Amino acid sequence: MFTELPAWRQAAADFKQDRKTTLREAFQADPGRAKAMSVEAAGLFLDFSKNLVSKKTMEDLFAVARACGLKEQIQAMFAGERINATENRPVLHTALRNRANTPVFVDGKDVMPEVNRVLKRMAAFSRKVRSGSWKGHTGKPIRNIVNIGIGGSDLGPAMAYQALKPFSDRKLRFAFVSNVDATHFAEETFGMDPEETLFIVASKTFTTLETMLNARTARAWLLKKLKSPKAVARHFVAVSTNAEEVAKFGIDTANMFGFWDWVGGRYSLPSAIGLPLMLAIGPARFGELLDGYHAMDRHFAEAPFERNMPVILAMLGIAYNNLAGAQSHAVLPYDQYLARFPAYLQQLDMESNGKGVDRQGRRVAYETGPVIWGEPGTNGQHAFYQLIHQGTKLIPADFIGFCKSHNPLGGHHDGLMANFFAQTEALAFGRTAEEVRAEGVPEALVPHKTFTGDRPTNTILAEKLTPAILGALVALYEHKVFVQGVVWNVYSFDQWGVQLGKALAAGIAPELTAEAKPRLAHDASTNALVRRYRKVNGRA
Repeated sequence: MFTELPAWRQAAADFKQDRKTTLREAFQADPGRAKAMSVEAAGLFLDFSKNLVSKKTMEDLFAVARACGLKEQIQAMFAGERINATENRPVLHTALRNRANTPVFVDGKDVMPEVNRVLKRMAAFSRKVRSGSWKGHTGKPIRNIVNIGIGGSDLGPAMAYQALKPFSDRKLRFAFVSNVDATHFAEETFGMDPEETLFIVASKTFTTLETMLNARTARAWLLKKLKSPKAVARHFVAVSTNAEEVAKFGIDTANMFGFWDWVGGRYSLPSAIGLPLMLAIGPARFGELLDGYHAMDRHFAEAPFERNMPVILAMLGIAYNNLAGAQSHAVLPYDQYLARFPAYLQQLDMESNGKGVDRQGRRVAYETGPVIWGEPGTNGQHAFYQLIHQGTKLIPADFIGFCKSHNPLGGHHDGLMANFFAQTEALAFGRTAEEVRAEGVPEALVPHKTFTGDRPTNTILAEKLTPAILGALVALYEHKVFVQGVVWNVYSFDQWGVQLGKALAAGIAPELTAEAKPRLAHDASTNALVRRYRKVNGRA
């Protein structure tokens, strides 16, 4: 366990000592602190100087990472070793954006030719749809594109489409359906003409319960107007590896785009799962996204830990999680286009490191993954920032901002970024009772207007939100999660916790709809709830 390492004990001792010094005192004692605790890579600038750590503690934390074999684990991942041991798979999302095109081997076979082949097929299809040469069953061009998926097959493309809207073809309307709740499908397709609508069904096995239920609903919605089953082949494409099921559904397997079992769903945006994004922004811009991913991948693989952005963020997170008792971590993008970024990171982080068993199958004796949450600024400032500033919980936060806006209207962006810079300053340094009194505040209000400060933040700044910058941002957090999984000694690339609920739901579903009274064998609470549901729906 990392908690038994001498380097960890040293880090714990130094971190405890750091907490005796306020950030005000730390900055006053070291005028070069901000410069020394900043790093730049792949178009991103990270200032981590407003954290409750000294340079010495950072050195301790890097020593912990080395003692946990992080360098070797990084090399193993990029080399295609089977580091996803519970599923006996390599972890090679980095191969999807390997712009250097250097060989990447899995079981002795270079995967890059196949990766490039799929990208070329995606590009060719995207050009047809975007140009209008791909026609629907009645000869009309496609104007609506609906992605049907769930989890990584939805969150990644939906987040990235929202983030890169300025680069999208606005003549096309995009929608993303994931929830098995019929309301999601009904509202997302409301007002669409089936003759002009293309569905992308994203499911590796083409058997995912939620995705296939929505896909069948989409097919029925289409055929209600177009009547002929032949229409399915012109209005549906698949992102899958199960050709048999795809063909059975009515989709031409020539329009099936594959990916691989060494790509986890939450890491799959650069694969064929990103097809709706390529349709939106075009193949060239999608290539720029991959360039950004690759730039951060190379930085992560090559930079020394002391200047390695993902390693720095990861080890700071471990310090707060395991030494300061922080239960959550906020991600606060100051750009409306990144509104879905915190939700995307929730799956990336919590599905990866939300584990209570280590790689040896033992219950862990320490905290692992934190709760990830956040909203865009400045909306969050008028919602939950009060708790971050003056509440009783320690909540480390990442602030993400951009020097230039895609919509430079009036003084909006300057006002947005003034808040961006002010919030990290206020969280770090607060306001003392003496400063409040000096403003003439009545004594009874002084405690209420005093801010303790010493609330830790990271500031991530880029020139502008572009496809390359988005790729670098996503890769930054992917690698941060990987580093933390290595130190916590958990497998970050499986998600067995998702399976139990799915299995139980498969058994309950027929009990809800059976004409004859089913024999229920659940616990008393679940049995009673199922009976109540059946009664309300006239099936008692």
